Amino acid sequence: MQGGLFQRFSSAVAVGAGRPAAFLVAVGLIVDWAASGPLFGFSTTWQLVVNTVTTIVTFLMVFVLQHSQNRDSEALQAKLDDLIVAVSRADNRLVGAEKLSSHELKALRQSVRQEARNGEATIRTGTGPAEGATPAEPPR
Repeated sequence: MQGGLFQRFSSAVAVGAGRPAAFLVAVGLIVDWAASGPLFGFSTTWQLVVNTVTTIVTFLMVFVLQHSQNRDSEALQAKLDDLIVAVSRADNRLVGAEKLSSHELKALRQSVRQEARNGEATIRTGTGPAEGATPAEPPR
């Protein structure tokens, strides 16, 4: 697996943060913090510690997890594009559809739905593709 330091770090953090152990550690830290309240007299500094730490961790996790999500999305799109190209009946206009504007994507989806409806009508009348072939299910 190729990748820079940040990529390896963000992948490891995303995997680790999604585990039950990470949740249990977070709960444990909050319980410890709450239990230490009487020791510090529930002071403003005591409250500020948890607020500051959670804010910083949340801020950094947004970037780490977004990077991981972007990579996963890119990989998924590449796999889908490959499947579209490999399937002879697939519409090659769908390759790279994720890069279209919202308006273009809506028009493309409507076109695909209409083609799916036309394909179903063709199969029902017996003038469609070879026996055993089925039309693509329209997107929902």
